[in-house]
Amino acid sequence: MKKIALTIISLVTLISCQSDDKYENYNRDPKNPTQVDSDFLFNNAQKSLVDQMTSTNVNLNVFRLLGQHWTETTYIDEANYDLTNRNIPQSHWSEMYRDVLLDLETAKEVAEANVELSAAEKAARVAQAEVLMVYTYQQLVDTYGNIPYTEALDAEQFPLPAYDDAATIYSDLITRIDAAIPNLTGTGFGIDNLYGGNMAAWKKFANSVKLRLGIRLTDVNATLAQSTVESAVAAGVFTSNSDNAVYEYQGATPNTNPLWVDLVQSGRSDFVPANTLVDFMNDLEDPRRAVYFDSNMGEDTYVGGIYGDSNTFSNFTHIGPSLHEPTFPGVLLDFSEVSFYLAEAAARSYSVTGTVEENYNNGITASFEYWGVDGVDEYLAKPEVAYATATGADWKEKIGNQFWLAMYNRGFEAWTVWRKYDTPTFNLPADTGNPVPTRYTYPINELTLNGTSWEAAAEAIGGDEQTTKLFWDTTDAPVNE
Repeated sequence: MKKIALTIISLVTLISCQSDDKYENYNRDPKNPTQVDSDFLFNNAQKSLVDQMTSTNVNLNVFRLLGQHWTETTYIDEANYDLTNRNIPQSHWSEMYRDVLLDLETAKEVAEANVELSAAEKAARVAQAEVLMVYTYQQLVDTYGNIPYTEALDAEQFPLPAYDDAATIYSDLITRIDAAIPNLTGTGFGIDNLYGGNMAAWKKFANSVKLRLGIRLTDVNATLAQSTVESAVAAGVFTSNSDNAVYEYQGATPNTNPLWVDLVQSGRSDFVPANTLVDFMNDLEDPRRAVYFDSNMGEDTYVGGIYGDSNTFSNFTHIGPSLHEPTFPGVLLDFSEVSFYLAEAAARSYSVTGTVEENYNNGITASFEYWGVDGVDEYLAKPEVAYATATGADWKEKIGNQFWLAMYNRGFEAWTVWRKYDTPTFNLPADTGNPVPTRYTYPINELTLNGTSWEAAAEAIGGDEQTTKLFWDTTDAPVNE
């Protein structure tokens, strides 16, 4: 059971929950927890994480808009980067801290206190939770910059948590995942909707998360980046789509893919593919258009909505039918993503498997295979796509362009590709012309309830603005003025 509500969400909630827990704890035996089994806490955290990263609800997750894969129709505030009107930064912050990290932390505590588990079983469960915590903390850093970390989940001792330096958090996350990986053996949590208890698969997932951590650091800490990447690859990262961290949704509520809730159950037509993406794919005659998008405009005809404009739904290409299925899987990390990281590592002459071109081709091929699209060989042979002649001034642009295309339906990673690889060229939103965000601002509650810590964090990162760059984002990505 959650010991306490997360303080950084609401001080009022904190106080009331502390009061409730004070009396509830009198009836608890800390050595034999019975209220909530650690399996259910872990399962809830796992589902909350995938739901949050998968959702397209504009109150929760606008990453597909920030990655300019989609744009809006009637209500266009979010595509014009008004993220505070719906308090989107607060919703994401709350979900990730409260429903993911706090549940994982509590799951670890409950598992460790369970006298019926062996030492090895406890270690395995703690390691699984740690991997997802590392994933989540990295996502939060990559969204906001400096965040509460060392004081984040102990409201009793730290009711107003300080923010940690983002680069320092990264170093600690690498240390934590290194400590967790050796314990991913034997029997883990009894409920595991990512890998069904396959600990060898968990180990590959952990090493692939570690690879992602290392790649993010390549422009700011070359030594740590290289050692992290090389050790992750040597230990074993994803080698095919069968390794993907995929969450299988069900056909009935409340366990459907959140996309289905917003695209189908809602009865609304709020999104269309953005011209940023559609035009790019049209130029390449990319075969994935047939599954990324619907054919409502006619066979092989795709027209993207003007990014940030009031687009009439019927006048533009619609989102592909597969994304409307309630059972469409949610993905935390996949082989295509890993392959493009390996391509960058090879371009930097790191000791990894495969050449730049081989890993680049693997990333594209994995995307085609995942979406069930034929014609990858012909696509790879196109002069604009073939690595030797691909559009782009250097390896960074070549990799970044195809990486961005492959991250369709994974809006956060598409946005991150643009921030990290400085490609492709994004559009300024038609209605306002506001600059493309490079981060979320901190939640409003942090300004009002944790003001001292917020002020220090804002100053440390160079200002709490949507255009403040993260520590690993070292150059300007292009936009159409």
